[in-house]
Amino acid sequence: MSATPKKNRAGRRILATAAGLATVGALVAALPAGADDGVRTAAHTGRTVDVQLLSFNDLHGNLEPPAGSSGQVTHRHEDGTTTKIDAGGVEYLATHLRTAREGNPYSVTAAAGDMIGGSPMLSGLFHDEPTVEALNKLKLDVSSVGNHEFDEGARELARMQNGGCHPTGGCYEEGKTFPGAAFPYLAANVTDEKTGKPILDPYFVWEKDGVKVGFIGVTLEGTPNIVTAEGVKGLKFGDEVETINKYTKVLERKGVKSIVALIHEGGAPASASYNYDCDSPGAGDGISGPIVDIAKKLNPQVDALVTGHTHQAYVCTIPDPSGKPRMVTSASSYGKLYTDTTLTYDRRSKDIVRTAVESANHVVSRDVPKAADMTSLIERWNTLAAPIANKPQGYISADINGRGSTAYEKPLGDLIADAQLAGLAPADKGGAQIALMNPGGIRADLVYKASGSEGDGVVTYGEAFTVQPFTNMMNVVDLTGAQLITGLQQQVSGSNEASPKILQVSKGFTYTLDMTKTGAARVVTGSVKLNGEPIDPAKTYRVAMNEFLAGGGDGFPALAQGTNKLVGASDLDVFNAYLSANSSASAPIAPPAADRITVVK
Repeated sequence: MSATPKKNRAGRRILATAAGLATVGALVAALPAGADDGVRTAAHTGRTVDVQLLSFNDLHGNLEPPAGSSGQVTHRHEDGTTTKIDAGGVEYLATHLRTAREGNPYSVTAAAGDMIGGSPMLSGLFHDEPTVEALNKLKLDVSSVGNHEFDEGARELARMQNGGCHPTGGCYEEGKTFPGAAFPYLAANVTDEKTGKPILDPYFVWEKDGVKVGFIGVTLEGTPNIVTAEGVKGLKFGDEVETINKYTKVLERKGVKSIVALIHEGGAPASASYNYDCDSPGAGDGISGPIVDIAKKLNPQVDALVTGHTHQAYVCTIPDPSGKPRMVTSASSYGKLYTDTTLTYDRRSKDIVRTAVESANHVVSRDVPKAADMTSLIERWNTLAAPIANKPQGYISADINGRGSTAYEKPLGDLIADAQLAGLAPADKGGAQIALMNPGGIRADLVYKASGSEGDGVVTYGEAFTVQPFTNMMNVVDLTGAQLITGLQQQVSGSNEASPKILQVSKGFTYTLDMTKTGAARVVTGSVKLNGEPIDPAKTYRVAMNEFLAGGGDGFPALAQGTNKLVGASDLDVFNAYLSANSSASAPIAPPAADRITVVK
């Protein structure tokens, strides 16, 4: 797949030379190979120099190519038709980035968080050491933290940065100690509650030949709402705008006037196609969501925003407080895309020529040679994981989509909820009558086609781990019918109204969502039933869910009101036990019908 050409989205390029003369970049492109040495010298010493910013986000430890729909991007053709392209895999990402850097002496690579956490087994089994090692080999220069960097708490994040063996897992390879990240993790808005100081560096200044670009890194202020309480214990998460504006002034006082914000918060583009031009005539705003308000309030001195969290692809301009367009980018997730942005740096003003900023997303296609060092890395860690990863757990008759499903009720969500109900329904296991699963905890699809030697339809431990990598402990609690209904209403109201988080529910539990209404009214009164009987607001029900939901995570405070808690096995263990007990090679599990939630649109 050929790369998408860059688009100048911030206005017409202002040339350092007289009007009508070719840019240095265009002149170089016109020269034969080996004939540009003199031109490049001029580029190094002229008034302006193009700084290449390569960026990506939300890798989530996906070193191997993501399977199924999780490993595809959508390409929009000029006639409006679309094509799905297989993408991702760090072996290919490395090749694409290294190729992109060729001929660009001023090149910096940055990321916008969630490099680790929620990772497939190859990385997650080893507490994401393989991913950090891969990022070091990719020559990542800097990354902001994301919410998933806190999955295992601040101490483990510090180990990711500074190195050392895992406190309980130890060193995974004899004679080798984990070196930590060779790049700085930035956490400007994450402070220690006791000291008030950032737990990691708030900013980083990249410098070459006198060219300086400052990076400020933040995660979303709402991180405590989507991470377990233990993961954010003792930490305070500040406002993104206030924090970035504060450190913009700090950098300015240090003489750094070219600034990029790495923000683990994002938006939703008007199109799912990675190459959609959201600044085209008639496109409207092109993008919506939290990043829009953030971008409109950030200090105009910030020249570009690299964002993430929503796993979307966009290259848009959003006006800064002075009304000037400013580039805002996101490169989907799982290493399927990377963004190539040109920042034209003015040596005299030490600032970016904003009207000359160009950017485009590029597909990490799988039609390029694999990077040999990444292949070696993957093989090494796969060898260590193989005794566990390749163990069969169960059988499926077709793809069962989870992450790749765009429906509110996902077939894999139903299967997971059913597994949780079956595992926790026995009286001595909690006596669960209903199971609820958060959609964000479903990290992949179960794919029928074999990815290794196990055979089509076989679900291995590694594949099950990739679907549920957090190993959250299961809880069974008492909830009144009223609390349960309130929990359902919180899917589509409050902090979840703009972007609903629809709980996946176990068999026998049904209700109707009327999305033509607003807020809590979307849950149709009287439609909530268990085995055909309306839920009684005054009655108590035993409800199974993972510890994240039971703690009120994802904007469900009603679920945190549960009492009489029993802690069971991990969600992964429950899932694997269900697969083993309910499937065989001759009787595989079929995709659930996904008929428990009726949606009115």
